Amino acid sequence: MPKTSARLLSLLSLLQARRDWPGALLAERLGISQRTVRRDVDRLRELGYPIVAFKGPDGGYRLEAGSELPPLLFDDEQAVALAVALQIATTTGAGIEEAAARALTTVRQVMPARLRRRIDTLQVTAVERPASRPDPQVDSSVLMTLSAVVHAREVLRFDYAPASPPGIGDDDPAATPPRRVQPHRLVTWGGRWYLVAWDLDREAWRTFRADRITPRTPTGPRFTPRELPGGDVAAFVAGRFRGSDGSGDWPCRGEVILGLPAAAVSRYTRDGAVEELGPNRCRLVLGSWSWPGLAAAIGGFDADIEVVGPAELKDAFALLARRYANAATGAVPPA
Repeated sequence: MPKTSARLLSLLSLLQARRDWPGALLAERLGISQRTVRRDVDRLRELGYPIVAFKGPDGGYRLEAGSELPPLLFDDEQAVALAVALQIATTTGAGIEEAAARALTTVRQVMPARLRRRIDTLQVTAVERPASRPDPQVDSSVLMTLSAVVHAREVLRFDYAPASPPGIGDDDPAATPPRRVQPHRLVTWGGRWYLVAWDLDREAWRTFRADRITPRTPTGPRFTPRELPGGDVAAFVAGRFRGSDGSGDWPCRGEVILGLPAAAVSRYTRDGAVEELGPNRCRLVLGSWSWPGLAAAIGGFDADIEVVGPAELKDAFALLARRYANAATGAVPPA
């Protein structure tokens, strides 16, 4: 049986990992009797940890949130995960960079020297991907408001700023009525935050950029959540950023056979289907915004290509062939 101090740390780590723990399962995980579990729980209570017991067939224990914060316990994996998460906070677009740096400093100060040294050796430089324009930052208070209405299932009213500053002759944004939505989920995509919601006035599902949202108060009445098309928020959002017709698929999708092993192609195919046809032959189904864009993406595999269909994809390859030939010879294409 482990020593009492080590056993208490193990027990506390388990209680922090999930909400409810049946007493029998705790005893099994720790290799002790349920009577010893009860004594150890009492010791943790004396140290200030608000552990409550619940009754029932699988009666057990729960670590409640208290008015005071007892010492936190992090194992090595949790310490590393926390350090990484806080150091890459600059790429979240949530406007919490300074707060994340303070949090890392605070947590580091209360950690044992062993874990502190391990965190200090983990220096991560968060480098955002190059972009034609920087991703907009979202006020953390806006994110908290959006999260709250999603959780409470309350109708939200908000002003929605235009994508770009209004020009001469454009409508005054202040004169635009507020949007009314039933918020469903707050998500991130490509470094930006979006609210997925049912638009009550347009009677359709919409995605709204959080950096353009200015919530209005008070919030509206509670509502019964609707079922999101497809049931999966990740698939729904991905579909919204493909075609504009709301079908959830790319506007252009084609099929080819490549002279490469399927394993080599699948490593570089995030949103396509790859089927092995032989040692150095595979079928690829891929989508894109345009037929020339799709042909160019397939050409990047540097392999023999057989177009299965459709005809628009073949025409796109012919168009690119003419463009590349002109570029190679310096010929000026006809106006």
